[in-house]
Amino acid sequence: MPNLLDRRCMAGGFMCFLLLGLFGSRYAHRQEQGERTFEEVKEEAVKRAENGMYPLIGLDPADVREAFSSLKSMDNDEWAASFSRVADHYMAQAKEAEKADAAKASALYIKAWRLYSFARWPVPASPGKKAAYLKALEAFYASAKLLDPPLETVKIPFEGSEIIGYLRLPKNGKGPVPVVLGISGLDSRKEDMAVNYAAILQYGLGYLAVDSPGTGQAPIKAGETSERMFSRALVYLESRSEVDKTRIAAVGQSFGAYWATKLAIVDHERLKAVVAQSPPVDFAFRKDFLQKRLYGNREYLFGMSTAMSAILENGHSAEDVIEQFPKLSLVTQGLIGKPTAPMLIIAGALDTQVPVDDAYLLLSNGDVPKEAWINPKGGHLGRQVKVYPDPVILRTVIVPWLVRKLAMEDAPKAAAQ
Repeated sequence: MPNLLDRRCMAGGFMCFLLLGLFGSRYAHRQEQGERTFEEVKEEAVKRAENGMYPLIGLDPADVREAFSSLKSMDNDEWAASFSRVADHYMAQAKEAEKADAAKASALYIKAWRLYSFARWPVPASPGKKAAYLKALEAFYASAKLLDPPLETVKIPFEGSEIIGYLRLPKNGKGPVPVVLGISGLDSRKEDMAVNYAAILQYGLGYLAVDSPGTGQAPIKAGETSERMFSRALVYLESRSEVDKTRIAAVGQSFGAYWATKLAIVDHERLKAVVAQSPPVDFAFRKDFLQKRLYGNREYLFGMSTAMSAILENGHSAEDVIEQFPKLSLVTQGLIGKPTAPMLIIAGALDTQVPVDDAYLLLSNGDVPKEAWINPKGGHLGRQVKVYPDPVILRTVIVPWLVRKLAMEDAPKAAAQ
């Protein structure tokens, strides 16, 4: 079969794209035009680890170099195996440390989780990457059981299946507490949201972290009405006696911000506040933009069309993305201009993945004033290397705004402008 593929691909074109998608992970990344070469990915990944840049936030550059030392190609299973081998060392150390030092063990489990997560990145599209994803869950659960306050894995009945989420409430909360529904993005997962949003616990806020449709353990794929999954999660939160149903917020980043924005409209009466970080609204779903965005976007490390097509019910290629994504536009769906919950819109003027025009469109429509944090030198999610990395935006922009909107005491001094 490789000989057939090689002969067909000498001619290039879409037939090559289709064949490579059908015949295994060995060829998976050749299908995306303009992608970084293996050496370019290696160089960029190490650089991102050194600078705390997504998707290598929190990874030790030495671990990344070690994984690449035994990796010779972009083959999905080889990629997963190389990074998983490094993660395995931390898992073994964590299990040993757990006997005497829970805090040390938890930190080691998180190191393992980060590496396993990158081993399956951007999506578990092969047996090896699927195995890495399962190991990532194992490492996360091992760390979670050592947390104080505890993390509860909840299973919410939904359309014959279930929504799996992580509920964590502040320690020693007095009465029902405000809770934030955290929605992960295209290639992040609810585990990322759970780790990141632990920062809100100290302010008396809790969170429920869930996967986006078509990712992680989500029960449905992404479609025109998939926000119903999150509406169900809101109903669940309202049923919990520990949760203040009058102070529920939602946050989402990247594609998760799309769902958070839809919730701000369709569930505006349930939500006290919504944060949308680089929300796709309309321009991001237009065919002309998608045709440019899908191939070799340098903000995205690699595999964008693979990640985007994977979330769709019938998504197998970039062509499926270009055909189906326009239906997700909030303009096409007639939602832009309708009443919304109070919102904070975060964006970067230099974002090449979600045009900043979508943020402006959202800001200038609806029935109530919205707040914005637009970084003129920022890329996707408003990120700016060394100046506004993800943790800084969370700590100095998102958390203060949520604390203020949910009327909590002891708000951080920095606030969104």
